[in-house]
Amino acid sequence: MSDGSGGLTQPSVGVIGVGNMGLGMALRLLDTGHAVRVHDLLPEREVLAVQAGASRAASAAALAQHCSVVAVVVVNAAQAHEVLFGAAGVVQAARRPQAVLLCPTIAPADVEQMACGLAEHGIACIDAPMSGGPARARDGSMSLMVGCEQALFEQHRVLLQALGAQLFHVGPKPGDGARTKLVNNLLAAVNLAGAAEAIALAQRLGLDAVKTLQVIEQSSGQSWIGSDRMARALAGDLAPRAHTTLLAKDSALAIAMAQQTGIDPQLGTQAAAMFRAACEAGHADEDDGSLLNYVAGCWSSVR
Repeated sequence: MSDGSGGLTQPSVGVIGVGNMGLGMALRLLDTGHAVRVHDLLPEREVLAVQAGASRAASAAALAQHCSVVAVVVVNAAQAHEVLFGAAGVVQAARRPQAVLLCPTIAPADVEQMACGLAEHGIACIDAPMSGGPARARDGSMSLMVGCEQALFEQHRVLLQALGAQLFHVGPKPGDGARTKLVNNLLAAVNLAGAAEAIALAQRLGLDAVKTLQVIEQSSGQSWIGSDRMARALAGDLAPRAHTTLLAKDSALAIAMAQQTGIDPQLGTQAAAMFRAACEAGHADEDDGSLLNYVAGCWSSVR
């Protein structure tokens, strides 16, 4: 994009939803020279972005009319649909953006439906669920799984690279990113459930759980999510970086997606059930490393 003097300027970007991930993305975009507008239901979240140099908008529509690209970083499909198509949604903007970057982990069918709705208003949809957590969103090192046409991907490559050091163009259509993310998150749920059971077993056997985790981290049982979450849980740090509800939601979506193809993944189904039960047992708003406490609690009555 030209600034009129032969130089280049970064496109203006709106971020709808500045929670843990969205705020990190907004701050990262500011660092990389983008003009950023934010909108969130919680004014205190908007203030954090404004203090760093962003502008705030009273609605999604008010945000969209000043931005070339709008990143939707909300929790679920219902919220995404509202900020896109609601009474004050993106499509109601007097001047509409070129593209919407759809970042939440939602069902592929919902992505496809929203992409069609946006196309009716002349807005391109980039299906781009993310992985990596708030710290990696902040420093631009997270992963993006992008589903869109090649030309659209190339048009917005610089923006996507600013947000994600690990950039994967996984397919040519919206919904492909969602499918890839759900496959990934189902495996993450299985790995974390297995790690929680293994460390809880080590504790029950009278082993030093911290030392056991150190062995696992250098051996065949290692997984990134298991190491990350179990280390925090053993330190008693359950401040939520990723709430237990998120993997409960994502694993349930993944199982539903699989069942639509006629299969029922056994390990995935068991992991999804474990996350659902952990939420019901009071761990919903804790870090998902709390799965260790849930498993240990279930076993505490076994003699």
